[in-house]
Amino acid sequence: MTFGSIRSVRKTFPPQEAYREPVVALDDASFEFARGELVSFLGPSGCGKTTLLRVIAGLIPKTSGTVSIDGREVNEPLGNYGFVFQAPSLMHWRSVLDNVLFPMEILRKNDAAARKRAVEFLDLVGLSSFLSARPHQLSGGMQQRVALCRALIHQPALLLMDEPFGALDEFTRLEMNDLLLRIRKETGATVLFVTHSISEAIYLSDKVLVFSRRPARVAKEILVDLPYPRAQQLRFHEDFTALERVASEALGVIPAASASGAQ
Repeated sequence: MTFGSIRSVRKTFPPQEAYREPVVALDDASFEFARGELVSFLGPSGCGKTTLLRVIAGLIPKTSGTVSIDGREVNEPLGNYGFVFQAPSLMHWRSVLDNVLFPMEILRKNDAAARKRAVEFLDLVGLSSFLSARPHQLSGGMQQRVALCRALIHQPALLLMDEPFGALDEFTRLEMNDLLLRIRKETGATVLFVTHSISEAIYLSDKVLVFSRRPARVAKEILVDLPYPRAQQLRFHEDFTALERVASEALGVIPAASASGAQ
């Protein structure tokens, strides 16, 4: 059953000092996703993936087209979503626990049940010993775990993630990939995940949307029919590398198989 529907979405930014002509960031972007799916947006830097994520969240208006989440058209900020950015953006003066609980304060639901849920999330991500710590006392990976808990504390139906692991070292990034899959299984959240990493997109996703260069449109939709639960050994399986090749061809990183075979 369709949970999200994006139809012919176009986003144009007006001229500014840095550029004299209007900038078309999105043009005829269209796709659907089901409840509970993890869908990755894969494409070159600056192609419009983040713009599309913000349009879906209702944070910026689309120029034309339709965005529908759970049967309702999005024309303003969604009420039931979580957003994880590339930088954790934690409040340095608040403890780890209080950072996670901040959305519940905004919603005026910061009660004992919310606190219990926050502690459970922090335990799930391995931070139960750091409830009173301040962000500067944590590593980058630990800070991103806190940001993930904060995005999930109000139990959103949709989790939007904008290159959340891009600034982490490779080892920590792989750990965070596994953590996200575990949390997704625990919460049942639908996830839209922006990344530049082909391997990450294949490893995490039920479906990968490969975007063209700006203006962004869906150049290819790749269904990732790999079993769960997933483990890091999967990255060396021939089915995994075959999907990586498909994505690489769609991005233009390598020639299409038919073209290379003709040479």
